[in-house]
Amino acid sequence: MSHRFTTRTLADGREIIYVDEPGTPERTAPDLRPVEPRVQSGEVRYDALVDDWVAVAAHRQNRTFMPPKDECPLCPACRGTAPSEIPESEYQVVVFENRFPSYAVEAAGCESSTAAGLLDTRPAVGRCEVVCFTSDHESSFKDLSVDRVRTVVDTWAQRTEALGARPEVQQVFAFENRGREIGVTLPHPHGQIYAYPYVPARTRQLLDAAERHLERTGRLLGADLLAAEREDGSRVVIEGRHWTAYVPFAARWPVEVHLAPHRDVPDLVALDDDERDDLAAVYHDLLGRLDRYYVAEDGSPVALPYIAAWQQAPAKVGRDASRLHLQLMSVLRGPGRLKYLAGSESGVGGWVNDVAPERAAARLREVAP
Repeated sequence: MSHRFTTRTLADGREIIYVDEPGTPERTAPDLRPVEPRVQSGEVRYDALVDDWVAVAAHRQNRTFMPPKDECPLCPACRGTAPSEIPESEYQVVVFENRFPSYAVEAAGCESSTAAGLLDTRPAVGRCEVVCFTSDHESSFKDLSVDRVRTVVDTWAQRTEALGARPEVQQVFAFENRGREIGVTLPHPHGQIYAYPYVPARTRQLLDAAERHLERTGRLLGADLLAAEREDGSRVVIEGRHWTAYVPFAARWPVEVHLAPHRDVPDLVALDDDERDDLAAVYHDLLGRLDRYYVAEDGSPVALPYIAAWQQAPAKVGRDASRLHLQLMSVLRGPGRLKYLAGSESGVGGWVNDVAPERAAARLREVAP
């Protein structure tokens, strides 16, 4: 499937990119909002205790928080009483630079400085994008058609390639936060893409383990894990032609599913058309099961809050050892009951999971369509 990517400019200079299926009319609507100063990012500070970086983005305190439907900035321009980020009267999938970025093309009032290497500060140069999956405010990712999911997959891949080519970008991370319990500030169906100027701690941890395994065995760790899970079978949820969804053996969250391709690929960009088609179908199936996983006392299904995180190879290093997979996790351990990252998890990173991974996988198989 060949999608059309159309780039336009918003009133404050930010890019907006429309992703459309063939035959869709050209996107020509101008942004009629008054020109306002563009919000720039802040800085990243070095945390010497754990050898990691922290973005300080105080301007995000003023970002839009859970507006009513008629003031949603992600709805098309004609559908609300407040100015929209999206000038068109309708859209399929759209990407734009975040109005309140943690990382931006330009960082205001910050220069690199070091104090014995312990108090290092750098501009938070990078990029943060919002990906709107549909113009339907009341929808969710699982409600999309499989064809629309494929459009989103192609969008993730195109943006991964474009952002990863920027000289300052070290890691491209596509993700979706869904649900108030996760901390969502806009209920409209959307995800985000962060382009980091460094390799974040979780990615470094994954890469370190993968490189050690490759050096020791000559094989990719992700491939060996997938083979082991498929051979065991007790935690496998869905087996497609090119993708397998499974609950990992050492799952940390009450509901956690990994989705991995059968072929060794470092990122979404490397997927061929057949793999993208199968990803759209399997992911659509999986998200539908998640919303049937829990049942409320009145018998109604519980919409599962989740984080869907694409773990891709870093943009510039470690690509030969890295293998693409999706990590989908939820903080909900039962209807109305949350798993809190309390003393052990937050204090020392010692995870405790109250749900056996085999039990979670069995439940996900039970709720197949």
